[in-house]
Amino acid sequence: MIFETERLLIRKLNSDDLQEFHVLENNPEVLKYATGTVKNFEENSKELKYLISLYIKPKNDFWIYAIERKQGAKFIGTLALVKDNIDDEIGYRFVEECWGKGYGYEVCEGLLYYSKQLKIKKLVAYVVLENKASVKILERLKFKRVKYFRDKDVSLSEIKYQIIL
Repeated sequence: MIFETERLLIRKLNSDDLQEFHVLENNPEVLKYATGTVKNFEENSKELKYLISLYIKPKNDFWIYAIERKQGAKFIGTLALVKDNIDDEIGYRFVEECWGKGYGYEVCEGLLYYSKQLKIKKLVAYVVLENKASVKILERLKFKRVKYFRDKDVSLSEIKYQIIL
């Protein structure tokens, strides 16, 4: 276990997550505001194996974790903590059936606490302007808007947020 919140458990991905991971990564609505494209089952299987392999890589700066609902021990999404040049960036995705249940706020709040334990001083997040739910989550958690730009990967206007811990 990496950390937990009232309703969620954040843990390393494992091969048992493949079916639910595929549901997440194969949904165009989930990827609407994210980089990457919908992948088939075989591609998602390779992606999951790759992400799992990073856990043992020395000096890995790319951490993708499973978000599991405690009730029923069900995989419901992924949480990222990625070192990007000088910034520590966060990201998250949830299966569509879990949208609007407060999990995004809950997992990000837990990640802020966890990041402080790791002695991380600042976190950033990049959000497509039209992704109102994520904008609301970050602003409620006191992330500040620091930059507006148009991302070539998603072809949409984005906001860079940051928070000093």
